[in-house]
Amino acid sequence: MNQTYGIVAVSAALVATLVIGSTGLRVSRTTSDFYVASRTVPPYLNAMAVSGEYLSAASFLGIAGLVAAQGVEMLWFPVGYAAGYLVLLVFVAAPLRRSGAYTLPDFADSRLESKAARRVAGVLVVGVGWLYLLPQLQGAGLTLGLVTGAPRWLGGVLVAVVVTLAVAAGGMRSITFVQAFQYCLKLTALLVPAVFLVIAWHGDPHPARAVDEPPTFRRHTQVTVESTVRIRIDAPLRAVVTGTVDGEGHDGGRLVLDPGVHEVRAGTTLRFPPEAPVPGREGDDVRRGGAAGWAAPLSGGKDDHPLYTTYGLICATFLGTMGLPHVLVRFYTNPDGRAARRTTVIVLALVGGFYLLPPLYGLLGRLYAPDLLLTGNTDAAVLVLPERLLGGVVGDLLGALIAAGACAAFLSTASGLTLSVAGVLSQDVLPTLGVRRFRLATLLAVAVPVTVSVAASKLPVANAVGLAFAVAASSFCPLLVLGIWWRGLTAPGAVAGLLTGGGSAFTAVALTIAGPLADGWTHTLLAWPAVWTVPLGFLTMILVSLATRDRIPAGTEAAMARLHLPERPAGRGAPTTRRGVTTP
Repeated sequence: MNQTYGIVAVSAALVATLVIGSTGLRVSRTTSDFYVASRTVPPYLNAMAVSGEYLSAASFLGIAGLVAAQGVEMLWFPVGYAAGYLVLLVFVAAPLRRSGAYTLPDFADSRLESKAARRVAGVLVVGVGWLYLLPQLQGAGLTLGLVTGAPRWLGGVLVAVVVTLAVAAGGMRSITFVQAFQYCLKLTALLVPAVFLVIAWHGDPHPARAVDEPPTFRRHTQVTVESTVRIRIDAPLRAVVTGTVDGEGHDGGRLVLDPGVHEVRAGTTLRFPPEAPVPGREGDDVRRGGAAGWAAPLSGGKDDHPLYTTYGLICATFLGTMGLPHVLVRFYTNPDGRAARRTTVIVLALVGGFYLLPPLYGLLGRLYAPDLLLTGNTDAAVLVLPERLLGGVVGDLLGALIAAGACAAFLSTASGLTLSVAGVLSQDVLPTLGVRRFRLATLLAVAVPVTVSVAASKLPVANAVGLAFAVAASSFCPLLVLGIWWRGLTAPGAVAGLLTGGGSAFTAVALTIAGPLADGWTHTLLAWPAVWTVPLGFLTMILVSLATRDRIPAGTEAAMARLHLPERPAGRGAPTTRRGVTTP
């Protein structure tokens, strides 16, 4: 990628974010402006903003990388991400808007009349937000490092600074316009290059099959290993090596790698001939399953229980969407429940259309950038494809456009997450409310994930987001569904369910990231916890609520009426009285 073009494109995306975000300095004055844009955002604008913040680095970069490495079974990620909004539409969108809350802890407090439920929900919102921010910072480091050659940590710090300035400037009102713009940029950044890439692929006289196992190098390919890796060879393989392999140094000499496992030290360069098979990484997520392994369901993944992992992915993505704090907070900005439903329907169309593109990049990445499978850097497939297929000025320009789109991806999601976390911190942690406290909370909201991002840098972007979905599904999905649709929910039941479901998922996520268990059923259960943590959260809330029926809040009937009865249409005026009955 041409670094000059890339730097200009990324800089333009950053400057546009700051300029659009600065409009909030002129239009945001009240606390309501900062938290929910005074509940005046129309459905079409809100839908673009929701789509902008939802389509994160995992969507823009991670899905293509997973499809390239593991095959078609990874299509469950975009399917689940999009279908989650259907569940949100049916069960949550309109009642949540009618609740009148600013944040999820507000909802827990008003529905259950419990400060304990509010505090537990606040802790979980902050935890999910920070967990979700980590892959956005990783995506920033990957993109800016590839475009500019800067160290990866610098990308995360730069994004944190820009997001902090944009959010602190005008809160929700300014971020709405920023995220709507960024959705348009992301869609353009994938759609326009995709047209050129498909034309180039169609014109390729030797379009190798993506389903070949193992994948092969199409031409003489030089691969530099950034970190020490153990590779698996199934048949003798010739390569020109500069560096250290199996503890022996080589200086540009030819080497025949025998079948088995070989250790390649960091900084080693290997040059492979055309048609050579791509070595597999030991312990990677690719299972060699025959000629059609890449294209066969349940063929990928290092887990020994692929069917269970598929259900774990489905549960996390389908149910996790309704528990994502940065998504839910946007529904509070709609004028009424009907507008919230319309927003969700539009989001389904916008997100569904976007998710047609990343799998295409994954397919082409497997064909034209197979070296990424060896280095494990498959999240970069989207970024390098224009140079690999097109080259020249056209490839550089399209690569710069994709880099700008990737920048918008992690900026928009990071902005939404920072806003939701800052809202909770400013209301429940800092001593007083107000705009000044909100801006201070914004700094706190980004400080922790920036600090932790380096330690978790090896976790694939899409997988990290999947873990955040699992925690959200296990905690807030039971709270919202039961809180909206069941009168019998009590504060002790809600607190117990949040701690049990959300706490179990958090523990599983922490152990997965730490990596003490590499295989077996224990690893599988921890890596894909939603299958058991979501039912555990629901069951705990129901059983404890039944055991504490005397603790049902006194205002439950009024709260349920507020959640389910239509609001008075805007501009209708004061209620009138007929025959002693007050009517809207």
